Order: sequence, then C-alpha cells, then structure tokens
Amino acid sequence: MKKLVILITTFLLLVRPSLASGLNNKFGIHLAQPHAEDLQSAARLVNSTGGDWGYVTLVIQENDRKKDKWQAVFDQLRQLHLIPIIRLATQADGDNWERPKKEGADDWVNFLDSLNWVVKNRYVILFNEPNHGSEWGGEVDAEDYAKVVLSFAKKLKEKNPDFFVMLAGLDASAPQGPPAYEDEEVFFKKMLIDSVSDSLPSVLAPSGRLEKSLHAVGNPSSSTPINIFNYVDGWASHSYPNPDFSGSPWDSGRGTIRTYQWELGLLKSLGVEKELPVFITETGWERQVQSSKFKVQSYLDENTVADYFRIVFENVWLPDERVVAVTPFIFNYQGQPFLDFSWQKLQSSDFYQQYYTVQSLEKIHGEPEQIEKGGINFSLPMNLVAQSNYQFDIKLKNDGQAIWDKDNSYSLTIVSDSEGKLEYLIDDLKDIRPFEEKELRFNFKTGKENKNNSLRFVLNKNGKKVLESNDWKFQILPLPNLKFELNLFPKLNDQGKDFEIQIFDKKENLIFQKKNLPAFAGQGSLNNIQNIVLGERYRVVVLKPYYLPRQNFIVFNQQENKIKFKPLAPLDFSLDGRLSSQDLISLIKHPFLFKLFFP
Repeated sequence: MKKLVILITTFLLLVRPSLASGLNNKFGIHLAQPHAEDLQSAARLVNSTGGDWGYVTLVIQENDRKKDKWQAVFDQLRQLHLIPIIRLATQADGDNWERPKKEGADDWVNFLDSLNWVVKNRYVILFNEPNHGSEWGGEVDAEDYAKVVLSFAKKLKEKNPDFFVMLAGLDASAPQGPPAYEDEEVFFKKMLIDSVSDSLPSVLAPSGRLEKSLHAVGNPSSSTPINIFNYVDGWASHSYPNPDFSGSPWDSGRGTIRTYQWELGLLKSLGVEKELPVFITETGWERQVQSSKFKVQSYLDENTVADYFRIVFENVWLPDERVVAVTPFIFNYQGQPFLDFSWQKLQSSDFYQQYYTVQSLEKIHGEPEQIEKGGINFSLPMNLVAQSNYQFDIKLKNDGQAIWDKDNSYSLTIVSDSEGKLEYLIDDLKDIRPFEEKELRFNFKTGKENKNNSLRFVLNKNGKKVLESNDWKFQILPLPNLKFELNLFPKLNDQGKDFEIQIFDKKENLIFQKKNLPAFAGQGSLNNIQNIVLGERYRVVVLKPYYLPRQNFIVFNQQENKIKFKPLAPLDFSLDGRLSSQDLISLIKHPFLFKLFFP
C-alpha cells in the first residue's frame, strides 16, 4: 500500500495580554549604551523579586543605525525579558545635537521596521528635550519640532501600526530664554496653537481677548500639529525632582517626580483629550560622588537617594494606573556630566544603594504582548498498526517574537477527536528563538484497531493555544505477518528452532525483533509484527548461531508479506556477526563445529 505523506505548515498570530490586562512590570532603567554586561545587570535589577519583563530605555543615533548590531541587542533583550524603549537621536555637532529633518524620516522608519522587535509594541520616542536649543541644532523651534515629529509619527504608523509613538520628553524646569531654552508650557502652546494654520478658530478668552483654541478645532486638516496626537500613543515624561535634582519625593506639580501629572493637565488645557499612558523615561536624584578626579558637591547621600526611590515607587508611580514604565536616568555613566546620576559606582562593578533598594521592591510578573507566528511541520504516515510504538520527528519553525522554551511556559501537546486516551511523549521545548527551526521527537503508542483517527499538534503558552496544526488523519490497522524463506549452506535439511529476525527502519533503528523462531524445510513465519508503518521499506535481518547474518528489504502491507534470504554460511564461530580471524580460532577450540560444514 502507498504511504500517505502529510506536510503541514500552520501560521497563526495570537494576541496575548496587553498593558490593559494589568500584567505589567513598571520597573525599568535608562542605559547610556547597550553593553551586554549592563543589560544583564539591568535585568537583575528590574526583573527581581517576582518581576519579569521590565523596561530599558536606549538611544539610537542616526550614525549608529546598524541592523546587525541592534538586532543582536534586541535578541539579548528578548532573552533577558527586557522591553526596549528606543529614543531617536541625530548626532553631535560641537556642543549641540543636529536638528532632525523631515526628509530623514524614511531612513529611520525603514531601519526601525527592519528589526524583529522584542514585543508587539515598538516603543519609539521622537528625540529629546527639544525645549533645549542644544537638542535642536542650537535654537529652540517648537513649530519646526511639531512639523518634523508629525512627519516621523505619520510615517511610522503608516509603516506598521505596532509602532508605539511618543513625543520627546521635555525639561519642565527649563527657563523661558530663547533661543537656548523655552518654558515647557510656552513650547507646547507654540507647538500646538501658534503653528496651526490661520483657519484655527478663535474664542473669547477670560481675559476678554480673542485667542486661538484647540477646543474649537472641530476637524482640522491632517497637516495641523494638533493631529499629531492621532499618531501618538503614549506620553514620555522627564519627571525630575527639582530644584537641583534634589527635591522631596513627596513634592507635587511641575518640576517634581509628579511632573507627568502636571503635563497631562497641560495637554487637557490645550485641548488634547486623548488619554495617553505615561512612560517616565528620565528621573532621578543627584548624589554626592567621592572622587579625587571630580569636584565634590553637597548633594544627597546614596542612602537618602535609595530611600527616595523606595518612597516614590511605593507611593506615587506604582499606584498610578496611568504610569506604564519608569526608567530612571542613568544606569552606568563613568564620568561627567552624569556621574552623579549613575547607579553603578565609579570604576567598579558594584552599585550604589539605590540599585539594591529598588531591586528588593516587590514587582509584577509582566506578560507583554508578543507576536506569535510560525509553523508546525511534519511528514507523517497514514497507515499504522495496533499495539505499537513509534518515534517521529516534528519540526517547529518560529517566525515570531517570543522564545519558545519550557522555562517560558511553552509546550507542544496533542488534541484529538478520536475516542480513547492518547499515549504520547514529546520533547520539551528548548530555546527555539525567532527565525529558528528545531526538530522534536514525538513518541506515539497506538491502541486497538481503528480506521478513523485524527489529531492536531498544539503549541501552548501557560496552557493557552498559540499555534495549531491541521489534522493528521491516520488508520490503526491489524498487525501484519511475515513469511520468510532461507537456506543453511551446505545443509540439505534447512530447519531449526533458534532463528532470530530483526527489523530496522530507514533510520537504522531496531524497531522489532523476535528470537527462537522455528523454520522447517527452509520456511518460517513471524506473526503480529509491531511498530511497522504499512507502505514503508524496512531492512530485515535473519540470524542463527554460528552463521553469518543475512538481510533483505521489504515494504510491509496489509496482505501477505514474504521475504527470501540468500543462503546462510556457517562462518561466524566467534558469534560476533562478522567474518574474522577469531572465527578460525573458535573453530579450532570447538571441533564439534566442523559438523556445520556437512550436509
């Protein structure tokens, strides 16, 4: 009978719990560079004490858009269960950062889209503190910033809606002193009102003057800055504890660790009604650094800073449902101007107390949404036999974002519409990374005869279906029999009760054997052969003590199966299954064996 080969590849996207589920670990850290050792230490910080899937803020400069480098970084983040928040940057030009241009959006978008991100949400921040002239080519320009980021945001969302776009975090404590600085409130009014077209309606303000109002916009042109919030998904905030980065964790309002609350209120007052989840991507206290290389100033000691972080996490950021992530600035900075903010000590692998205090805080085991995509591939036969054991190969191809591993709660199971209990064993999943394909062993035991069987392979995470194959349909048929014919050279009467039959599959696995089989007049039979796939070719070996083995090939079927072996020669007196000098020695030691040479 012909074997039916089934090749199945199944692709499925499954959405897993998002931020709305509450399974979100808010703890994070801001890194200066994505060094491997820093990422590992960051993971030990933010994924500690019950936590998993914390955040890291990283900066990519336009002269560092190297796909291989950043894909390797993302892959390490994936392995460490760290969610990247990527802030875009141009490159330094003297004391300033070059001003981004709308024309550069396509290159950025294509680069970012070329990466396989760690989670479904691709968190992107559009540049940094543009109310500092040094961050915008040397001169504050709110109107230009609005136009540039509108272009970037639109192109990102058009490329892939999974881009989670945020405007740059602003310095809420910056003075009003253009072109070097602009007050944050003034900056946003210019960005969202003064740069809007003349068609923007005016209303009578409480002062009695006519002023432009976003509340009266109605449905403005898609090119107007207010519509940037159609392409913005979250709010990046630099909630520093000012003045002098040494404010109390209990302070509130602008220029405190609650700056984000004031900013959300400002947006509402300017007519932005969209509810934006908050990402505090910069915050932290300055701390005194004891170093002969750098001037020591009277800042907060490390224990005070550590206690301040504990207070604000426990009493402000964690209880506030609007806050998604907090990534204090900065994890490791070994020099000025940010040495006093560094969580890692100068020229040391040790950390300041704030690291250990935050590490000890209770955290949530986050479950960020990841894109699950891939295939379950196999080539399996249709015709099996009853009461048999089989070993097959199943291939899993991962084309998504997650790492499929037992330790990440992934498993491959079987579901069946057939009656009866299935007996099977599948290898544990181990480190199947995106764009990798690995084989798993599938051991399967059949029961009684049944011509209508169907099962599916299911990839699960935490008991929930991720991928499912199409049906594997197969029959369980009666056990086959085999008649064999042989000859014992130079005997005239080919008989005996000590024949052995061994059956090997195409991978040379011994799948069945039977000893002490009788044969009369060169004829024998083997009944109820287990572990056979009907329609497949097998190597059958016959053995008898002191005779060299003989073999032949056969394709088993449901009907009568016959096989004939070439004559067996009495030349294996050492019983090692081959002809060698030991056979002659054994023959000399045991003269009775000479009778095998006589008819």
